[in-house]
Amino acid sequence: MAAKWWILLVPPIAGGIIGYFTNDLAIKMLFRPYKPVFLGKFRIPLTPGLIPRNQGRLASRISNAIMGSLLTPSELEKVARRLLDVKRTQAALEWLLRLAVEQLQGDRQTRTAKILGGVLRDFVGESLPRLLRVWSRSEDFLKEQINQVLDQLIADYELTQSQARRLAQWVVDAVLTPNALRLALIDFLTDDNIRLLDSSFRERSRGTYWLIANVFGVRNTLASVRVFCINNPAQANQQLAEIFQDLRLRDRLYQWLKQASPKDLPTSSMRRIRRTIRHSFRTYLQGRGIDVLQDLGKTANWEELAGVILSRLQTSPILQKSFEPVSYELALILDRYLERDLEKIVAQAIPILDLDNVIVDRVMATPAQSLETAIQGIVRDELQAIIYIGGILGLVIGLMQSVFLFMQM
Repeated sequence: MAAKWWILLVPPIAGGIIGYFTNDLAIKMLFRPYKPVFLGKFRIPLTPGLIPRNQGRLASRISNAIMGSLLTPSELEKVARRLLDVKRTQAALEWLLRLAVEQLQGDRQTRTAKILGGVLRDFVGESLPRLLRVWSRSEDFLKEQINQVLDQLIADYELTQSQARRLAQWVVDAVLTPNALRLALIDFLTDDNIRLLDSSFRERSRGTYWLIANVFGVRNTLASVRVFCINNPAQANQQLAEIFQDLRLRDRLYQWLKQASPKDLPTSSMRRIRRTIRHSFRTYLQGRGIDVLQDLGKTANWEELAGVILSRLQTSPILQKSFEPVSYELALILDRYLERDLEKIVAQAIPILDLDNVIVDRVMATPAQSLETAIQGIVRDELQAIIYIGGILGLVIGLMQSVFLFMQM
């Protein structure tokens, strides 16, 4: 009877052991052996394992699955929109701007200075003269700017006492000299001017002056003055100097200059001054100014100037403060561009990225051992459950055989 009980126990025990280890062997054969095994020149069947043997098809299926349902153009567009959010884009652009400024050091700064120096040389020596030649043809060229500068000068400018004194001294010593005034009188007192002055004096005088003008006139007096200035230059200069001294011309001119201000000029005079300055500036630019700029472009040390500019940029507080608003504006521009053309960009980027082939290449380049580790890391519990289920099924089938044998006893 004891032997019969052993016959009844063997089927479930053997079935459980066979089911457990068979499933375990089947799961291991999915991955192992990793490489084909040869017996002489004959490759042993089922080597390598199922997944290593079909790794190419597996890679193609994974790529098709990912590109067909996961990384579709619409999904890539959504991912791009999340990645290219305005705040993220601004942070990236600000980092790039700061990095670019930090890189302007040492050898990089020297190379950058050469490039910037060439740009400045071309701009000042070639581009700017051509632009100014075109702009200066316009009647309104720099009209607002010149008017603003003149208005500011007029509003702020007044002669100091020292300046007024030196200017009055210069006018008396260099401009209104007795000899200069004598020559001016000679040039002014021509026969025609004397006759005109005499007629005007006769017509406009009243009372006692009318009697003097019509009886004596001023023609002979003015003619005598002119003859005296011509024939006796030294004596005429001395008398004019005495007149200047009696009139205190220097002091009077000093007082007038000290109180004078451009603000007192008539509006019409200011318009003429503005128009004259603007015309003179345009004429200078059209003529000599262009040549001066071209000569400056050839002779200036632009690389040294560019180096100074770059050094100043690295420590400029204004530049440091401008990173955030500049990056924000650039991010907004990029966001508006992407909002309009993102779908087109993604459609053009997918063939360039070649994601399906990238996925295939990555799967093919992954060793079978790594694939086994990755897959078992994901479904370890499920695979172990399959092994347990195999053992349980073998045990159940063995019990059924034992029951069948027991019924036949």
